[in-house]
Amino acid sequence: MNGNIKSEIRALRENSGIAYVASVNEEGYPQVKAMMVLEHESVKTHYFSTNTSSKRVGQFLKNPKASVYYCETAGGFKGALFTGTIEVCTDHDTRALLWNEKSWTYYPKGVDDEDYSVFKFTAETVNYYQGLKNTTLSIEDVL
Repeated sequence: MNGNIKSEIRALRENSGIAYVASVNEEGYPQVKAMMVLEHESVKTHYFSTNTSSKRVGQFLKNPKASVYYCETAGGFKGALFTGTIEVCTDHDTRALLWNEKSWTYYPKGVDDEDYSVFKFTAETVNYYQGLKNTTLSIEDVL
């Protein structure tokens, strides 16, 4: 395993401010949504905040299969497509992981606002693209 690829995947994840999160709708079609990246702790587990009332919450409760894509164009195009599952979390501790001062704008009742949920994405594989080459790895190979 090329250690350089592993470090490039980790750097792409750590330096991204936006991720593209894909779900599957009721008709079986993929749907992609840009979401702010509020944490960079792990290459295996990614967290995103959202409204409990959003379409995505319903979609992930019915079908947890998901993908998360990070990309950058500076210095040549690079992309990392993580594939795995999303869990919808409404417990206090998971919500508190992403809570910050800006959150009050969206969730005026605070961290326990019933319209505040967190997506916990757990990656199984990652496909890394750079320089006209694709490399698919088990997430365990990137840790």
